[in-house]
Amino acid sequence: MTDLSLSSKNPIAVRADALVVATAKTSDGVAIVADHLPAELVTEIEAIAPQLGITGARDEVRKVPAGPRLKADVLVLTGLGERAEDGTFDPETLRRAAGAATRELSGVASAALSLPATDDAELAAVVEGALLGAYRFDRYRSNDDAAEEPVGSVEVLTTLARGAKAKLAVERAGVVADAVHAARDLVNAAPNELYPATFADAAKAAAKDVKGLKVTVLDDKQLAAGGYGGLTAVGQGSSRGPRLVKMSYAPAKAAKDAERIALVGKGITFDTGGISLKPSASMETMKSDMAGAAAVLGTMVAVARLGLPVAVTAYLCLAENMPGGNAQRPSDVITIYGGKTVEVLNTDAEGRVVMADGLASAVEDGHDVVIDIATLTGAQMIALGPYTAGVMGTESVRDEVKAAADAAGELVWPMPLPEELRPNIKSKVADVANSGPRTGGMLNAGLFLRTFVSDTPWAHLDIAGPSFNEKGAHGYTAPGGTGMGVRTLLTFLEGRGAR
Repeated sequence: MTDLSLSSKNPIAVRADALVVATAKTSDGVAIVADHLPAELVTEIEAIAPQLGITGARDEVRKVPAGPRLKADVLVLTGLGERAEDGTFDPETLRRAAGAATRELSGVASAALSLPATDDAELAAVVEGALLGAYRFDRYRSNDDAAEEPVGSVEVLTTLARGAKAKLAVERAGVVADAVHAARDLVNAAPNELYPATFADAAKAAAKDVKGLKVTVLDDKQLAAGGYGGLTAVGQGSSRGPRLVKMSYAPAKAAKDAERIALVGKGITFDTGGISLKPSASMETMKSDMAGAAAVLGTMVAVARLGLPVAVTAYLCLAENMPGGNAQRPSDVITIYGGKTVEVLNTDAEGRVVMADGLASAVEDGHDVVIDIATLTGAQMIALGPYTAGVMGTESVRDEVKAAADAAGELVWPMPLPEELRPNIKSKVADVANSGPRTGGMLNAGLFLRTFVSDTPWAHLDIAGPSFNEKGAHGYTAPGGTGMGVRTLLTFLEGRGAR
């Protein structure tokens, strides 16, 4: 983990391998957003910016010689894009700029960041972005290349360094970054190593040294005996049986009538599609089909480490969807926990089936609010692309989740659940069918999940696209698992705890 500290030092005099400052796009070129740099140096860089390909665009990172006016070895310019109408930059822009810079500083021992953070919210974004960008997944690399290691230490230069809120921002950013990185690590893990039983072990290990977290694991035999028909049916085609992991956190001073919130995460550790087999190219990233459960696990650890005044229970619905000799078949009818029946029309619509068990269990346990998160549908990517998650559910909770995502800097868009589409998942033989037509596929899946939450206030996050970055790195996001959802869920819970 990259070491991060705050300092009120003058950036000109800071000794570091790299000094990071910001650039911005202007109507006539590029501007250096750093009043503390020598005016002559700023003028020189702005004058030669076109020749160096420096535009100030978001995610742009360029390195130039620091020169004799600075104590740092290299000057790193990270782009902010255009200013808002009021002349400022929003926190997510600062978060991305800081993350893009640290991501490009792999192999560097020390860096100092001097970005335009004029208040505590902006400073928190810079600190968080810097840590999020300093990530590398190298578990399976045989070579130990120091040049690829994340930046060793980051010193954020700010006049706010000695404030109590600034110190709290650093502490929170460290917890958030740890949680996001842990979720990324799980998503990036190879499926021959991460399967339901080892995922459950990972949850137990993560909670071991965290005060207030309790973990209970139901194995395949207990699930079958307990009536968890969704997990049992999806997992029966694999030699590695399903698991349901329950994680609970309750602050010591919680009132008896305190609100209780449930988080339900989809954890398909590998998805072949089952007998409704996917094309081979569609399986290449299916180790990431457990990203929802990874996000929930990361969130739970963060909640406990931060000591939030809110009671939360997580349900990690873990299974491997394989086409083995005992796999479920299209036309099978299964009974979900709580008694509702599902006709399986497509074994590749398995995520909603395991989630049904988790949702029904969460409702039975008496939670006041339920939020689920899942890489649920390819239709989400068709509708919203690879970067934006869809959120649907009870309108008030849906909108609250959207607001939390906006505050956290994650892209989420509210979607409807039209009652007119309910016939799409009507079954001729069971309470509900697990699949409907391609049109409205994301909404059909949401309507399916709603069947199992009754009247409990609920929101569903479909993160199929943004949970796994198949393209190049951008901002604070590396290729592979992104940790999508951790920051949104945590911000939602912080908001609930502050009520």
